[in-house]
Amino acid sequence: MNTALPDLSTTPDSPPAPEENELVLEAESLCASLQRARDAIAGAILGQDEVIEQTLITLLCGGHALLVGLPGLGKTSLVHATARALGMQEGRIQFTPDLLPGDILGSEILEDGDDGRRSFRFLPGPIFCRLLMADEINRASPRTQSALLQGMQEKFITVAGKRYDLPTPFHVLATQNPIEQEGTYPLPEAQLDRFLMHIEMRYPNLETEQRILIETTGEAPLEANAALSVEDLLRAQTLVRRMPVGERVANMILRLIRSARPDDGTDDQILWGPSSRAGQALMLASRARALLQGRFAPSSEDVHALAVPILRHRMALRFEAIAAGTRVEDLILERANRADTS
Repeated sequence: MNTALPDLSTTPDSPPAPEENELVLEAESLCASLQRARDAIAGAILGQDEVIEQTLITLLCGGHALLVGLPGLGKTSLVHATARALGMQEGRIQFTPDLLPGDILGSEILEDGDDGRRSFRFLPGPIFCRLLMADEINRASPRTQSALLQGMQEKFITVAGKRYDLPTPFHVLATQNPIEQEGTYPLPEAQLDRFLMHIEMRYPNLETEQRILIETTGEAPLEANAALSVEDLLRAQTLVRRMPVGERVANMILRLIRSARPDDGTDDQILWGPSSRAGQALMLASRARALLQGRFAPSSEDVHALAVPILRHRMALRFEAIAAGTRVEDLILERANRADTS
């Protein structure tokens, strides 16, 4: 936990250090570009501002996101708009029960050379892109789902004992329909933990749905304009990791993560809780949200806003708590409030 970084909220009597000035200038130069990217996506995906923000935060952290929502709410369109706005090469895999690992990673094929000799040549799969859409990821078998694990975590894959590096940056935006249970395979905890955020897409409100009906059924489809380059995204990802975090925010994250664990079985609500990776994710995401909103250091407000999408897929409630009507989202918010006041 990095609590030693300086806080940019210096007093007038303590002028910022040169490296802090450099950090502020870098952040200011990127904030306008990030806002243009956000506006470009929002122009194509109506009424999902919070989802767009969380998706951009995930990419700024260098992570992956699980998009969960009912059919027809724009999950696929969100991925397309994000790729277009950020200038990223996009790949897509439609997950089905008969999908094999080779359909994701690629495979070796036997070729005849000009000299008559035979040799194997690697044929890359659709995973070799910068932004991979894993559509309906829970419809594939656990064996196929696990084919993504190494690439998501290590940023390279291994086929026939050989290592193949993935492009930089590499991100996975996976979609999942919550109501489709027949023919689906729940994601194992190890794979869920690879996703930095679990983002839920909900029904739009009345005003937004009226805009959708009018603006998306015209002659010209809504499309996101290119607003950011891959190089700008890489710069922003580096900047996020350099941003300072105050001791109060760091301690709040630490208290929240530890309070969301079963505590050696003494907690009568939590069955299992988040690992240290969840704390790392919340620390990075709080920085990214601050940058996206034009601030140079995160606050407790960022932790509150991101606690649910980062923790809800990394913990489970006991049967007694579920039977009593407790929701994991409500428990996370309650523990976040407690961590903020401790």
